[in-house]
Amino acid sequence: MSGVPRPPRIAAPGLVLAACVLLGGCAAGPSLEAQGEVTAPPGDSRRLTVGSAGFTESDLLAQMYALLLEDAGYGTKILSVTNRELYEPALERGQIDVVAEYAATFADWLNAKANGADAPTVGSPDLDATMKALRGLAAPRGLTVLDAGGAVDQNAFAVTAEFAAEHRLRTLSDLGATGLPIRLAAGDECVRRPYCAPGLREVYGIDITAVDPKGVGTTPAKQAVQNGQDQLVLTTTTDATLDEFGLVLLADDKHLQNADHIVPVVNRARAGGDRVTRALSRLNTVLTTADLARLNEQVDSWRRLPEDVARNYLVAKGLVPR
Repeated sequence: MSGVPRPPRIAAPGLVLAACVLLGGCAAGPSLEAQGEVTAPPGDSRRLTVGSAGFTESDLLAQMYALLLEDAGYGTKILSVTNRELYEPALERGQIDVVAEYAATFADWLNAKANGADAPTVGSPDLDATMKALRGLAAPRGLTVLDAGGAVDQNAFAVTAEFAAEHRLRTLSDLGATGLPIRLAAGDECVRRPYCAPGLREVYGIDITAVDPKGVGTTPAKQAVQNGQDQLVLTTTTDATLDEFGLVLLADDKHLQNADHIVPVVNRARAGGDRVTRALSRLNTVLTTADLARLNEQVDSWRRLPEDVARNYLVAKGLVPR
């Protein structure tokens, strides 16, 4: 697109979905329930709806996707739908055309949807295996999963910088080797999740004596570690506020966490063409986990608007014109 690209327009949450349901006016892509195997050629609609899950990182990625698509000549709008149970079916129906997802998490979600909540997980620390499973689950639903980039938003665990220095900790293996009793601030589901307390015990030998149910990466959870009530907090690799609490991440050196690389997922019938793929894949060449954490920080800590932060980043990387 020549000249200065227009800012992506943001639709009110739920407005487009409601209109589609009531009026039947949105183009629909093939779905597993409706059409079984996908045989139609990939589509290339001129106007595309980019979905956001309503939290900072998802908003930033949606803004970047919209700007890249606009630069490639598409009209775009952004729709915020804060629940995967709502936005994934909307993606299948073509009410949303593009969304940023997390490879392992989305693979497991689609697997549970197809095979039941008790189905064995298919996401793993192996990105290639995870992507193969994800694409196999997505394709019959009319969805195409584009290539994963280098940015990863995984579960991660942090301690205070003082605690890390005192015990010479850089990795979770280092923590396990100390034999120290550890209280973990996390969500209450951490008690049973294999990638949380059970995995820390089995893979790293960490003596988790209790899970303090303060949530994942919440302010109360971080404060509990900061003040010594707990020693370890569950957060994410793109957490932008660790410095504010004097916390540092311990490396997942034995790869307990799954490959939650950020991947664009598109409705094949509306946005499955090469032009969309090329436009969105440009972000893969530059965006890193550290970049994403800094972008989150600008929104969460510096109170900047996601659309401004997204545009400034893409301009700085030479991906869209100033």
